[in-house]
Formats: sequence, C-alpha cells, structure tokens
Amino acid sequence: MPIRTISQNQMPEFTCLLYDVRPDGVATITLNRPDVFNAFNASQSYELQDALKQVANDAQVRAVVLTGAGRAFCSGQDLKDASSGEKISFYDTLHQRYNPIIRAMRALPKPIICRLNGVAAGAGCSLALACDAIVASTDASLIEVFINIGLVPDSGSSYFLPRLVGSLKAFELCALGSKVSAEEALRLGLVSQVVAPEQLDEAAYSLASRYASAPTKAIGLIKQMLNKSGASSLDEMLDYEALCQQIAGDSDDYQEGVKAFGEKRKPVFKGK
Repeated sequence: MPIRTISQNQMPEFTCLLYDVRPDGVATITLNRPDVFNAFNASQSYELQDALKQVANDAQVRAVVLTGAGRAFCSGQDLKDASSGEKISFYDTLHQRYNPIIRAMRALPKPIICRLNGVAAGAGCSLALACDAIVASTDASLIEVFINIGLVPDSGSSYFLPRLVGSLKAFELCALGSKVSAEEALRLGLVSQVVAPEQLDEAAYSLASRYASAPTKAIGLIKQMLNKSGASSLDEMLDYEALCQQIAGDSDDYQEGVKAFGEKRKPVFKGK
C-alpha cells in the first residue's frame, strides 16, 4: 500500500471527520459518523491518519481534543462495513488502518485530550486509551467488546489497559467484555476526570487550553519519556532524562520561564 503523505501547506479534505483549530492553538478532531456511533469504516480510519499528520505539521496547534459527534465517542469497527462478503485480512487491516493511528497519537509531541462524550467500544476504546488525558461525561462508558464477537483486543488495548489497571483487571475486562461506566473508569484510573454532560465542553477545553499555553516542547518530551519508560531500565531512563533535560534546557520556553520567575510574572510560553 502506498504511503499517504501531506505537505505542510496542504489541508486534507474530510468526509468522515470535522477538523477545527481555535485561536488558542487547540485543534479539535471530531469523528463524524453519528448515525453508526462513529464506527470506523476505511475512509474514517485513513482520514484520522491524515488529521493526525495535519496537527503534527501545524505549528499553530499546541494541543488536540479528540471526540465524537452525537451520542457516542466511537463504537469501534463498523461491522456492517466489515461484512461485505469478502474475506477480511485482520492483519493487513490493523497494520494499514488502525496501528498507524495509535502510533501517530503516541508519537505526536503535543498533548491529546479525549473528550469522551459517550460509549468507546472496541477500537474506539483503544483510541480513547491512547490519548494523554480523558475527560469523560457521566454518560460515557468504555468496553473491550472484542470478545463478544470472538476476537481479541487490538489497536493498542493489550498495551495500554494492563499498564492502567493491572494485569488481573485487564484480563477480566478483555475476557468478559464488561462495560465500564465513567465513574468506575475514574476509580480504576482509566479516565482523568468525570463531569456532567453539560460541563463536558468546559472541562475538556479548559484542560486543552491550559496545555496549549504551557511549554509544549517540554510536554512533548514528557510524552516521549513516558512512552520509553515502560520498556526501559532505570539506568536507561536516567540517561534518557539527561538527554531530554538538555533539549528542554536549550529551549526558548526555559529561558522565558526563568526570566518570568525573576521578574515575578506569569511566563508566556511559545512551545519552542
């Protein structure tokens, strides 16, 4: 399959997504197939890859909100789309459509906030867990629904889930396909915050704006460090911390932070 590329000056056209950038540097990517609870067909998966490339290339974007249109966040793979009669190569589908999304999210040197407005099921659950923060409505839920159709977790769930809740609880959630309410997800450490539906926008965008005005170069380095720590020794992380700290220490934001401290004012970070 050919590699999909986007130039920095080229805005992709979306049919399954909504894409917007606010003046404060917060980009919103909205999965926009509400009639099927934002389930993934091929177009939506490739468009999400393109949208993630767009936020990576856009220097104006310093934080991302990922959400779903209508009552759901994402119900996973569109099973009607998958039941066309042709034999599916799950291996190829994951490598071409889903895995690039998860890799791009974790590699993005900008924070991604999940605005969890409703159910996140299957690959939709994996998508939520790949975010850096999850602000959930009390109407939201997460479910590793794969087992209910005889499949196993994919799109990163087998990586994220045990790191968040431990191996015993991860096995239970995956093997029983149990739905987790927003309140239970908060108790388990699966989401960052739970608010009433009418407070979801304020909570999600308040957090996103806070990140967007922060030293986002350092936040990108923090993401890289935490990604690496799961498979590294203490000695390796001590060395990597020193490398990342040198990069952060050479940044304009560090100079601004020190100057603002000395002048007893709030720093104005640029993410550089």
